[in-house]
Amino acid sequence: MKKSVVGIGSALVDILTQINDDSILEELNIPKGSMQLVDENSSAMIENKLSTYESSMAPGGSAANTIHGLAKLGIESGFISYVGKDETGKFFEESMNSVGVKPLVFHSDIASGTARTIISADGERTFATNLGASLELNESIITPELFANWDYCYVEGYLIANRPLFKKAIATAKECGCKVVLDLASFNVVEDNREFLNELLPQIDILFANEEEAKALTQMSAEDSLHHIAENVEIAIVKIGKKGSLIKRGEEVVTIGCNKVDVIDTTGAGDMYAAGFLYGLINDYNLERCGTIGNHLAESIIQVIGAKMDENRWEMFKKNIGLFN
Repeated sequence: MKKSVVGIGSALVDILTQINDDSILEELNIPKGSMQLVDENSSAMIENKLSTYESSMAPGGSAANTIHGLAKLGIESGFISYVGKDETGKFFEESMNSVGVKPLVFHSDIASGTARTIISADGERTFATNLGASLELNESIITPELFANWDYCYVEGYLIANRPLFKKAIATAKECGCKVVLDLASFNVVEDNREFLNELLPQIDILFANEEEAKALTQMSAEDSLHHIAENVEIAIVKIGKKGSLIKRGEEVVTIGCNKVDVIDTTGAGDMYAAGFLYGLINDYNLERCGTIGNHLAESIIQVIGAKMDENRWEMFKKNIGLFN
């Protein structure tokens, strides 16, 4: 029987803006490559500062991107979150529904969340996120019914901002028989919650981290981080940028290399890597093929603006990686 994945995280609409000079990040006091939470006033100020640049919109949110990608790969998927009763929320829901994601979405009178995604000339992305209605996601709505009949629960690392929600979602998913998958989300989020995350590691089955996040969690090198994390979880994945990724399960260690591609925008690269890897795992592929699929999907997404690909690029990806043959 084919396995399924339910995600939980912020339902956001990405507002994508390319910049040609990183000095504007200094003006905004946002560290390059980070994710900063901003309120409505700060979000409006950032919008004003970036008004001279062209922008576009797309459904987003870290876990939502991964779930969207899994649905595009034919995996039964669902998503738990909050949206506003507004056009932005409607846009998000319709976008997820259009690829077959089962909506487990609650509605709020608060405006839907947005993520201002600032894309530097080198493809690095910096986020200024106004969570909006997503902040309504709390432990009181977490029930066993949300996780019943799902095989994997994919948890967005940003949810750690609400620790009671974070802990209850993981505990409830485990009680319902789900394997819990966690993506660490952002190095600054990890730094702020290092001790708490290390305490929770034994409850995690699969953990995704990039090199900076892994170092923030363990205060070790990428390779040493991999071994440390793998002592606590079933599968540890540390992505090391242009050098590829490291994967460990038990005593098995796999290194996945990268191909040289033109980087347009790294938005969604980690999210798509996770989607590709989990697709492989669900289909019982070995770790090397899981990592290779994840890597190819990440390489595909960084060649476009935003965290979504058009149908032609999806078909090209599937053909190149030999899926569904």
